Amino acid sequence: MNSKAVHYVSKSASAAAGSIGTAAVAAASAVAAAAVAASIVLSPVPDATARMDGVRADLQKAVELNQITAEQAARFEAKLAGRILGEA
Repeated sequence: MNSKAVHYVSKSASAAAGSIGTAAVAAASAVAAAAVAASIVLSPVPDATARMDGVRADLQKAVELNQITAEQAARFEAKLAGRILGEA
C-alpha cells in the first residue's frame, strides 16, 4: 500500500473514532438531561402553603432590592393567594 493510501485510511479511522466519541458524549448528555427532566416532573408538587411562603419570600426580597414597592408586593401576593389557595 502506498503512503497516501495509508495516510487516508488512518485519517479516516481517526475521523470515524472522533465521530463515535462525539455521538457517545451527545447520547450521554441526552440521557442525563432526560434523567433531570424526569426527576423534576416526578417530584411532588409543594402544597399551597409552601408555595405562598415562597411567593412571600420572593416578594420580600424584591422589596428589599427596591425592585417593587411594598404596596405592589401586597397587591401581587393577594392576587396570587387567591389563585394558589383557590386551587387547594
